[in-house]
Amino acid sequence: MDTQPRYQPGADMEGFVDELAAFVDFNDADVAVIRRTAAVILKHERTLTSALYEHFLKFPSTARFFLKEDGSPDEQRLERRKHSLGRWLRETAEVALNHDFLYYLLAVSISHSHRSRSPGGKIPPQFMVGAMSLTQTAFARLFQDELDALTQAFEATLAWNKLLLLHLNVLLLGYFLPSPQEG
Repeated sequence: MDTQPRYQPGADMEGFVDELAAFVDFNDADVAVIRRTAAVILKHERTLTSALYEHFLKFPSTARFFLKEDGSPDEQRLERRKHSLGRWLRETAEVALNHDFLYYLLAVSISHSHRSRSPGGKIPPQFMVGAMSLTQTAFARLFQDELDALTQAFEATLAWNKLLLLHLNVLLLGYFLPSPQEG
């Protein structure tokens, strides 16, 4: 039986992520690989962000978040979202798992999981997980195409996957928080 006291992860995001990082063996070697390969990801920022939102528009269940009332894509909204995703990519490449960045991720989580206004309403958690999977796959393909050796691509994919799954854990926290109506 677990005798550790339970706490809300949002009360200590750094502790929560440090524990997860240790659990998945995310270490200094992974950080070094990410920093060394960040340029591969960042030079494709616009292509990556555009591809993700184009993918969302293919499916009615995700397109609804990016459509105007007349059913056409809301280009302004899409551009804002691409800009925000680009910011996340740039900050992710810095591997800063510090207080400010972790609470930024938590705020993103809450905005996705609790907003009842705007097109489409709340974003279901399966789409958060799916978007992270699409991102991991795109990164792996870029590493395979652009790094000199398959071993380097493999090591880069492993390190980035660990980091992205740490992010996903934080992004999913918002889904466990009560809505304002629940108190």
